[in-house]
Amino acid sequence: MIQVLREIFSYPFLVRAAAAGFLVSLCAALLGVSLVLRRYSMIGDGLSHAGFGALAIASAAHAAPLAVAIPLVSLAAVFLLRLSETSKVRGDAAVALLSTGSLALGVMVVSVASGVNTDVNSYLFGSILAVRQSDVWLSAALGAAVLALFALCYHQIFAVTFDETFAKATGVKTGSYTMITAVLTALTIVLGMRMMGALLISSLIIFPALTSMRVCKSFKSVTICAVCVSSACFFSGLVISFLWATPAGASVVVVNMLFFAVFSAAGAIIDNR
Repeated sequence: MIQVLREIFSYPFLVRAAAAGFLVSLCAALLGVSLVLRRYSMIGDGLSHAGFGALAIASAAHAAPLAVAIPLVSLAAVFLLRLSETSKVRGDAAVALLSTGSLALGVMVVSVASGVNTDVNSYLFGSILAVRQSDVWLSAALGAAVLALFALCYHQIFAVTFDETFAKATGVKTGSYTMITAVLTALTIVLGMRMMGALLISSLIIFPALTSMRVCKSFKSVTICAVCVSSACFFSGLVISFLWATPAGASVVVVNMLFFAVFSAAGAIIDNR
């Protein structure tokens, strides 16, 4: 295994993929626990499709992909939460409205402009070759922001996650924390799409949280376990992708599925004792 790791990290593009992927997995796991518990787990799916639409527009306009995708997906995250909270379109319906509309818009733009090209396909299905050094630095900045949020505002996040009404009554600015979480989630989705692809990036938000909940019962233990599971699944998927030449994003998701099955079995055994 050590020899395999040495060989993997001898390639600069794999080093970049490992660094950016680990940071994105860390952010997705931390944000995912709160999102899953608040029943916003599918927001990642909606934002990933919005990201594809934004990247398609950037590709057609020959603009910098992240410069277009980051603000548009952040606005989509705010719009999604506002739509879900203030209108008759709520929950999964709001996500479906955003995801299908954005995906259709992206396909239309690409088809009219120049046809589907390799760059757009890499965002749709993911490619470790698409990860650049700038993505690593952006992922590091995002990771620092997410860690700072949880370190400084852990109790507020806990309160908003489990009882938003009570948290608001006690003076917590629930709207601000919700928007900050939404924007950070949007950034995580955009950066993670490079390697995981728009169709699979939401798994990094959903799987670690659900897997950890099979055996852990407190919010803190679930959060810590989710980070560990997410990191282990990512590196395992990256190794599998390298050894068997499988797509990195799909490999990571398959490992997450295996972890979920193992933790579910372990949780069932613990509950039956």
